[in-house]
Amino acid sequence: MCSNYKPVTLRDRLLAHFGVVRPDTETPTESWPGYNAPFIVRPDDKAKLSSGRKALVGQYGLVPEWSKDLMLGRKTYNSRSETAAEKPSFREAWRKRRWCIVPAEELYEPNYESGVPVRWAVRRIGGPIGVAGLWGMWLDPKTGERVPTFTMLTVNADDHVLYRRLHKPGDEKRMPVILRPEDLDAWLNCSVDQAMSFMKQYPPELLDAEPFPLPSRKAAAKVPRAKPHSPPPETNGPETGDLFE
Repeated sequence: MCSNYKPVTLRDRLLAHFGVVRPDTETPTESWPGYNAPFIVRPDDKAKLSSGRKALVGQYGLVPEWSKDLMLGRKTYNSRSETAAEKPSFREAWRKRRWCIVPAEELYEPNYESGVPVRWAVRRIGGPIGVAGLWGMWLDPKTGERVPTFTMLTVNADDHVLYRRLHKPGDEKRMPVILRPEDLDAWLNCSVDQAMSFMKQYPPELLDAEPFPLPSRKAAAKVPRAKPHSPPPETNGPETGDLFE
């Protein structure tokens, strides 16, 4: 699982590494379920093959069209790739090939080797991370506002050299589906039948990780945050012990 990450928000980074122009919408420096962050889609999501990419800003946590509550996204920020085609919250996006890329500078995961949860930062060596995801457009039944939302796809990582060290002891190890830079367009344009071929672990030798504790409450209060579509976790972020439940 990945409930917390640092999005790629700098215009030059998004353009250089993902070939997209950053929307003007303000976004937080770190993303949690319910926060706004940039993600990347095909310019025409109805076309079988679409050239180019487009950046949107939406809520981290996919909300299906049938849901009446945007708060559902607090539970749907990750989607197990093995069951995404079947689960009610994700199957429509999967069936409609609403593939997306979530650009991240760092993914934050807990390490318990010291006996207490310590936040670690996972980075891709050589550049930012592109995570495979699903997205949708949720219609607010009260206001008529159309709200983009997205989720990260994950795979089992019990045998991954790095990710098996993360998350609670005894829990299944999961990791986001990190795409190779050369596979970004192939993922966005793949068929439903081809999608599972991208659902695999990223080579551990191409990743780096180190302890990266949460900032103190006083420091966190100074971090600029954008107003999300739904109320975020408390302003200073959850306590470390509650962060990865």
